[in-house]
Amino acid sequence: MRFPLALTLKVAGHIVRHKLRGTKKFATVLQLEPLHTCNLTCTGCGRIREYSTSLKNVMPLEDCLSAAAECGAPMVSICGGEPLIYPQIEALVEGLHQQGRIVYICTNAMFMRRKMRDYLAVEYKKRSAEIEPLLAKLLDEHLLTPSETDQITKGPKDASKPVISPSQWMYWNVHLDGLEKIHDIIVEREGVFRECILAIRMAKILGYQVATNTTVYRETEMKEIETLLNYLGTLDVDGHTVTPGYDYDAAKTDMVKRLGIDPSAFFLTRRSTIEKFSEAKSWGKRFRLLGTPIYWEFLTGDRDLTCSAWAIPTRNVMGWKAPCYFLTDGKGHYGSYAEMLKDVDWDRYGVVEGVAKNPHCENCMTHCGYEPTAALGLHSRPGDTWKNIIFNFGPRPNPKGKVVLSEVFNGVSATPKSPVQNPELVSE
Repeated sequence: MRFPLALTLKVAGHIVRHKLRGTKKFATVLQLEPLHTCNLTCTGCGRIREYSTSLKNVMPLEDCLSAAAECGAPMVSICGGEPLIYPQIEALVEGLHQQGRIVYICTNAMFMRRKMRDYLAVEYKKRSAEIEPLLAKLLDEHLLTPSETDQITKGPKDASKPVISPSQWMYWNVHLDGLEKIHDIIVEREGVFRECILAIRMAKILGYQVATNTTVYRETEMKEIETLLNYLGTLDVDGHTVTPGYDYDAAKTDMVKRLGIDPSAFFLTRRSTIEKFSEAKSWGKRFRLLGTPIYWEFLTGDRDLTCSAWAIPTRNVMGWKAPCYFLTDGKGHYGSYAEMLKDVDWDRYGVVEGVAKNPHCENCMTHCGYEPTAALGLHSRPGDTWKNIIFNFGPRPNPKGKVVLSEVFNGVSATPKSPVQNPELVSE
């Protein structure tokens, strides 16, 4: 199977139940932003500008858990900001698991190894004989330092604090927008790609599920993303989300005022998205792409879809963001998901048969608007159901292809002595 059976059945069961009840609009994934504070200033991220007056605000833990219960989505994507900065991130993950949610922690990975060391410290106290070989392996692969290992063996600093443990219901979802050079340029800091890879390798050794999310921009070379996905396949990464970069207002404002960059030279139009993704029509069969083949056909220009932004709502420090993750329009933020569903005129948004209902939607083909349309069969063709079944329940792709690590680690932070880069090493 492409994805774990339990997760697939949970999401499918949620959709079937609502369809049997005749529910017209319901949430499939909650995008939860408990804070907008971040340790990076990524090019193309509009959160810096849109929520500049509330960057220090955080959602109370109770509000986060209530939002998940309120909309009832089986999956919660914890984003932000950088969610690992959220003071109660461990309690939030634990609380969502207790509600029966699938959890994605969308992270830039800079604090990911620290959180996994916290997990190891707790587990070492419980079962040191089992953890010792893991510590030795992590040391040998330069994923832990001797001092970090010593600290782990002393046990947790606060034994009462929960930790983020490996679970079939949780994924680390690591942001990677290209190979080392390009990714570090986009996140505006050297060494971030390198840390992402170290964190992914550590996570897989410890038994975590790991996904990645990649945004494609105008100057993105699809061959580079193909190389990235091939490389991540050698690390046994469990899934990938790939989506086009969209020129939403807050991102454009930040780009102009903070960086002096022309947004039209950075973001994709609808036409350029189709042109770029048409180079990747075979990726669904070759790589462990998350989502549906229907959405991928939309990106490659083989079909049209309408927007269903209501199915992937965003809840943040200001309330329920309307109408979508990218666009704040009308009232902007609501006190409840039900109020937002009822009050927003959803027919005013999206693109139908090439015509934008709202000028701000003209170039949007992102997954949070169009993936649920594909998953819910709202714009289906004969054979779509069977196509989705084969995609989800068919064999899990095992990417094959030559990966030269000196091409992957091609940025200024790469050195020949790096434990994650040996220019001579080639992986099949």
